[in-house]
Amino acid sequence: MFTGIVQAVGRIRDNEPIGDGLRIDVEAPELGLDTVKVGDSIAINGACMTVVEVNEKRFKVDVSAESLDKTCNLDGWGYVNLEKAMKLGDRLDGHIVSGHVDGVGEIDVFEPKAESYQLVVRCPLKLSKFLAYKGSIAVNGVSLTINSVEDTPGGCRVAINLIPHTVEHTSFKYSKKRDLVNIEVDTVARYIERMVSLIDHK
Repeated sequence: MFTGIVQAVGRIRDNEPIGDGLRIDVEAPELGLDTVKVGDSIAINGACMTVVEVNEKRFKVDVSAESLDKTCNLDGWGYVNLEKAMKLGDRLDGHIVSGHVDGVGEIDVFEPKAESYQLVVRCPLKLSKFLAYKGSIAVNGVSLTINSVEDTPGGCRVAINLIPHTVEHTSFKYSKKRDLVNIEVDTVARYIERMVSLIDHK
């Protein structure tokens, strides 16, 4: 489990085919890799991956074809948000994040607004029922609060306010319009939708 509080911004430096997936090499000297061992979980842009190699500056993970199909930006080179898995007793400063990406969204708007930044993401239609005003969402692994929701025929547009600290300490500082992003909806919303759907079928 994760919290959606990014611990470091790393950079994918290399990848190599392994089976029908990829082994990616992530440079992350600021993550504190001295406490990471093979088999540990690290969220990369919100996608939970298992460490297969590690040294003081880099780590490697194997990304399956299924994960590549269901996520974005893990098959190239670039900056990524990183978070080590929670330990029992850690503070939950964000919200409960599983590291299981629900879909890929697209940035519609990313621009300064007053003292902050406005981020608008177009999410897949299948996720619309899980997104709500003041609800939680993880975008590229960052725990965020939804400021508004607009349902459209092609999906759901969610608007989010980003404070400068969040932009500066995540890969959002490199973001721009039309970038693809990994989306994970709130775990609690998933359970509520499931319970409601069972009631409706009785």
